[in-house]
Amino acid sequence: MVLMAPRWARLSDKRGRKALMSLGVIGFVSSMGMCGLMLWLGLNGYIGPALTFIGFALFRSLYGGFGSAAPPAVQAYIAARTEREERAKALSLLASSFGLGTVIGPALAHFLIFPPFGLAGPLVVFALFGIAVLIALKTRLPNDTPRFEARGIVTSYPSAASVNQPVAEEEDNALPREEVRLNWFEDRLRSWLIAGLLGGHAQAIMLGVVGFLIRDRLDLHGLPREAVEATGSVMFVGAMATLLAQWGLIPILSISPRNSVLWGSLLALIGIATTGASHDFYGITLGFALASLGFGLFRPGFTTGASLAVRRHEQGDVAGKIASINGAAYIVAPAIGVALFNLWEPASFILMGAGLLFLIIWGRSALGEPEKPL
Repeated sequence: MVLMAPRWARLSDKRGRKALMSLGVIGFVSSMGMCGLMLWLGLNGYIGPALTFIGFALFRSLYGGFGSAAPPAVQAYIAARTEREERAKALSLLASSFGLGTVIGPALAHFLIFPPFGLAGPLVVFALFGIAVLIALKTRLPNDTPRFEARGIVTSYPSAASVNQPVAEEEDNALPREEVRLNWFEDRLRSWLIAGLLGGHAQAIMLGVVGFLIRDRLDLHGLPREAVEATGSVMFVGAMATLLAQWGLIPILSISPRNSVLWGSLLALIGIATTGASHDFYGITLGFALASLGFGLFRPGFTTGASLAVRRHEQGDVAGKIASINGAAYIVAPAIGVALFNLWEPASFILMGAGLLFLIIWGRSALGEPEKPL
């Protein structure tokens, strides 16, 4: 995803956003379906453990390679069809769908374990969801073919009265004729991308260790089903908190991208500290809910801030960078978090807290409210 999302985003400017959305959903369906098949074959003894693991990993990579075409295409599609005043709300809603999915997916997964698929059940169901989305995409979403053959000015017919008149420009929501490739260290984007990387890593670590924390603190080592159910319940409450932030607080309070990132990071920091200090189910649930509420504010702020910082025809490239940043957070952060948790439980929470504290202090001066691009 880190490598391919920016490439797909730039290609969406040429081939159209709807086409890349379809490719991404097909990649998702293929990945979930084939991963489910490999898991089912392995659990039932038709193939060995090594082949199961290798096959699962290869088919999982289909999502990173091809599924990553969808998120930046969706963001660019929305940004190209909303006015600046509406774009913040639209992108916040879009970011909420991605952020909510990272929490509500694990929360619902244990309800989808059923015969004959067993533990492969969630993957099969998610693949069926993807097929439904693909059908709706093909039948309901309008095409996004360019309205104009090229970008730039349209010169009026020369006449004595029009020689010095301002020339008209085509609307800015056409697909760009030339490939847009912004620098990763572009002044308009750098601070927002750094913020996304810091906050994303903290959230990824939190999602990686919370299940182990629940198992250890509630002494459920010998009760795997109870541990899964307790983890699912905690994550479900977290999903509701994320939903409250993104579908309630942001639209009602009209929180700016900067404040959304800073206040979200502060709430996430308090939630992480509460979770790390709790030794019972209710304390862990409260802490995780506060952290989810914070991350629910943070993610739309980061996404919207980066989008509003650039012009409309640059949205495809920026959307690719945002998707890449989101993917980068899940490469090593969960593994590092779990490793630190195994060595010393507070270590992973200290790391998350330090990252968010730095983001809050640094972000107060580094994150300005995006000015309207010229």
